[in-house]
Amino acid sequence: MTYADFTKGLTLVPGSGGQFEVDVNGERVFSKKEAGRFPEIKELKETINRLLD
Repeated sequence: MTYADFTKGLTLVPGSGGQFEVDVNGERVFSKKEAGRFPEIKELKETINRLLD
């Protein structure tokens, strides 16, 4: 599956203090601060796929 059919745009917003957060349509799907780690790619893709179903 490719996300091109579902994507109108992508915005990368520089942060500070080691922030890494992923939002999809205004919904936070991952926060490094909350999880204490970076996401695994598979984990992130599975989460996004559930939102697209």
